[in-house]
Amino acid sequence: MTVDSTIRDILQTNRTIALVGWSPNPSRASHQVAAYLVSKGYRVIPVNPGHAGTQALGETVAADLASLPVQVDMVDIFRRSEDVPPVVEQAVKLPGLKTVWMQLGIRNPEARALAESHGITVIEDRCPAIEYPRLIG
Repeated sequence: MTVDSTIRDILQTNRTIALVGWSPNPSRASHQVAAYLVSKGYRVIPVNPGHAGTQALGETVAADLASLPVQVDMVDIFRRSEDVPPVVEQAVKLPGLKTVWMQLGIRNPEARALAESHGITVIEDRCPAIEYPRLIG
């Protein structure tokens, strides 16, 4: 399977996304990407401990992955590469998780290996808001 076909499959089958590092600031990429994904029909649950309990995107902001109110298909990470391992350590404990997605500029071999060892597909250094129009239309 090519990278493009893998990403296309993820975007067509992963419908509920926990977005780690979401910002309430509309000028931040994490806010813009979350809003874009919602506009395309995804359910996006913002994750940000500093805003936990507030409302955004029709959802209650979660403090962390352990406090998600529903099962998610994907964890989309907006954190620095060096901050990714603890996020993935939480992510691999989520039931039914299919994908760990690291945003543009984010790569972490240790986190990738951990997720893959749990049968989770990993995408690094890509953005679903760029890949969606490129691969889905």
